[in-house]
Amino acid sequence: MNLFTAFATSVEQHRARTAIFWGEEELSYGWIDRRAAWLAEQLTRVQGVKPGDRVAVWLKNCPEFPAALFGVWRAGGVVTVINNFLKPNEVAFILNDSGARVIITDASLAEPRAKLAAAHPELRFINVEALGDSATQTLEPAPLTASDLAALLYTSGTTGHPKGAMLTHGNFLANVQSCRQCLEITEQDRLVVLLPQFHSFMFTVGTLLPLLCGATIVLVKSLHPLKHVLEEIIRRRATMLPAVPQIHRALAGLPAGLELPLRLCVSGGAPLPLETLKLFKQRWPGIPLIEGYGPTESSPVATVNPIHGIQKPGSVGVPIPDVALSIRDDAGDELPVGATGEICIHGPNVMRGYWNQPEETAKTIRDGWLYTGDIGHRDADGYYYITDRKKDMLLVNGINVYPREVEEVIYQFPGVKEAAVIGVPDPRKGEQPVAYVAAADGVTLEEKALLHFVRERLADYKVPRHVRFVPALPRNATGKVLKTELRKQAAAQA
Repeated sequence: MNLFTAFATSVEQHRARTAIFWGEEELSYGWIDRRAAWLAEQLTRVQGVKPGDRVAVWLKNCPEFPAALFGVWRAGGVVTVINNFLKPNEVAFILNDSGARVIITDASLAEPRAKLAAAHPELRFINVEALGDSATQTLEPAPLTASDLAALLYTSGTTGHPKGAMLTHGNFLANVQSCRQCLEITEQDRLVVLLPQFHSFMFTVGTLLPLLCGATIVLVKSLHPLKHVLEEIIRRRATMLPAVPQIHRALAGLPAGLELPLRLCVSGGAPLPLETLKLFKQRWPGIPLIEGYGPTESSPVATVNPIHGIQKPGSVGVPIPDVALSIRDDAGDELPVGATGEICIHGPNVMRGYWNQPEETAKTIRDGWLYTGDIGHRDADGYYYITDRKKDMLLVNGINVYPREVEEVIYQFPGVKEAAVIGVPDPRKGEQPVAYVAAADGVTLEEKALLHFVRERLADYKVPRHVRFVPALPRNATGKVLKTELRKQAAAQA
């Protein structure tokens, strides 16, 4: 069994059923299947892709996204997912690291694609707009197994460069099956997808889960205005909304009198503020809002609050079926109930490791357990709570941002002597990066020029909201920057 054969089963059972609502269009399972078959032919016979070869999928949200995934898997390739907010140089790093030379993209990315192609003439592009609708399927699907690599999902690394989490067909199939059980997904469900499909949360829960269960995706074209999203939810009779906390906060503020057909809302990608949960329950007492948790490295879902029974505010819930969690100290010893330590995950959803990074893999996976870098505790009922992050990571709109990567770019700006980036709370985006910068002797730096320099080199969500110039960064006796002091300063200046 692999992801393509699992999808083929859905197609066999539901070929004419609507798989995706996209604006006014209603696209069937057969529609996706025919385009996946056409793409597999192109990849194999024209591009020379062989089983195990990496193929990049660089797309904004569109109905062709799942067709691209299943087309690559039908050909035996490994999907390398590209965040469409990245700049060309960031995309080039992932392509070079993964070895992907064939890129599936769309017309909306024409400008960054042109820059990438000019710098890397060896790359070959396939436009999703050109995907054929041929019913002929002469190419036999590649005989992949559950242990074969399915995707590289890149997550930012503490070294300043992203790392490719190696996830197998078995990892995703297990995660889909576990989510199917705890979220009680049926063929009648219609899942709203409005977050980026490249994000691990939407990759699994918003795309693979519904399509492998015979359900339907309500793919929203635009988040703005919110009125448009609500119209789609109501018009398409959507039943489930997986989203980041900011979306649920917006729903909590809707006026009385409006009714939604949703049976369930799931919050992920970032911690759910208790105030948001409280307001949501007050406004929508008949719609459960349950929080889940899981890093990209666990495919990604690891825990979720149960739909029925006890839901504990502030908790990310209990482990999903077939997955175990543990709280451990720095030595790797399991800690008792109530003790704070590192959250570790064990199960069939845990990645194989990081692509071409055996040392990072050995640090992260020990004795089959995934050491997440997240800090938390477990209560006496087996519910887990996230209290901090061991890794120096920010969450901006649910997307990981590592300060080291931003700092490395700031250091490239002429006249910068020292730089440190921290996260500050933001009611709309969760967190925002703020940079503290010390100039070289005799140099005067301008915030506008520095931010322009950074914005040219990094995705917009990674760009600091403010730059605060200081004579020198606070350091301890060994020279390490004291970011705790910077956070105190930021709080005082807020």
